[in-house]
Amino acid sequence: MTQYRTLDQMELEGKRVLLRAGFDVPIEGGVVIDTKRIEAILPTMRFILDHGASLILLAHQGRPKGTGYEKEFSQKPLIAVLESLLHTSVRFAPSCIGEETKKLAQHLLPGEVVLLENLRFDEREKKNDESFAKELSVFGDVYVNDAFPNCHREHASVVALAKMLPSCMGLHLHQEIKHLSQVNEDPRRPLVLIISGAKMETKVPVIERFLQIGDDILLGGGIANTFIAARGFHVGHSLYESDFLSKAQELMLEGEKEEKANIHVPRDVVIADSPDTEVILDLPLEDVEGDVGIYDIGHVTAERYGDMCRRAGMVIWNGPLGMYEREIFSGASQLLAHTLTSASREHGVQVIVGGGDTIDMHRRFACGMQSYAFVSTGGGAMLEFLAGKPFASLEALQV
Repeated sequence: MTQYRTLDQMELEGKRVLLRAGFDVPIEGGVVIDTKRIEAILPTMRFILDHGASLILLAHQGRPKGTGYEKEFSQKPLIAVLESLLHTSVRFAPSCIGEETKKLAQHLLPGEVVLLENLRFDEREKKNDESFAKELSVFGDVYVNDAFPNCHREHASVVALAKMLPSCMGLHLHQEIKHLSQVNEDPRRPLVLIISGAKMETKVPVIERFLQIGDDILLGGGIANTFIAARGFHVGHSLYESDFLSKAQELMLEGEKEEKANIHVPRDVVIADSPDTEVILDLPLEDVEGDVGIYDIGHVTAERYGDMCRRAGMVIWNGPLGMYEREIFSGASQLLAHTLTSASREHGVQVIVGGGDTIDMHRRFACGMQSYAFVSTGGGAMLEFLAGKPFASLEALQV
């Protein structure tokens, strides 16, 4: 495993610490409705404060235009959550740069905390602009990256800034890299990947990687629909990508080679006339016809996937298997979650899950994740790391 500078190697006492956090959380009506990403880096925030430093929090919300303040993407609603978790007052800087923010940062005392406004209100953040990183760097003495969900982006606050100050990774980022590196470098066997979602473009590199290092690849969602169509079955008005049919065929042929992982395409599916219906059918692929859509994998396939997971040594899961937002299309995902919970508890299967929808599905249907080996805060970052893509943000933290 590549060696990185870690938080316990840094001199923090009396220092101002710039902590890049992955605080992109859902906010409705000015209230944070899911605090898990904030809670994930609470140990890092406490470590910094407990070691006599002041804390300056850098983060972003959503996808603002980059032309200045937009109320719906303000970080201010995070103040109440941070104060509750840290048990201390948290000041707010209405701008992520500028003289007023500089004065606020310079006058921080050990143990004090300030949250800067959304970094993406400045268009230079997404351009990895060194001038923007330089303006941020004058606020602190030490830089800590604990924003795994953003590490696959070459943005100023995760790449350029890390090169301008003594820098290291936070406690949660260290755990992310530790667990995900094990998948690539020393996995338990059999190694099973459960991959779903809508966009083939983001999933193909992971599938190609696991064809080399994995044993079984289980498909769901729109990804599975594309493979089903590539096999010549009727998919009606299902979500699938016609531009990737030839690629899906290529991947399936590759998976038939003896030394490659097996790609498993659903054999039966849950269909309906529309996602709003209350009438559904679970049919073998050869019986699907007419103007219908596929909204979940079928029960037989879900049971088959569960059997493979029970026999696995390690399971990686990214993406619910169906349109879980409607409970009638969440059956396969719920079944698999319960199977993995018992497999991890009773058979020691190491389960790693990630992706916002995957985690949301678990919480929505009270599918506990306590027995899983690790829950990643990353979605795209997790996929790109597992695909073997180098991250400039992590290279900046190497020893």
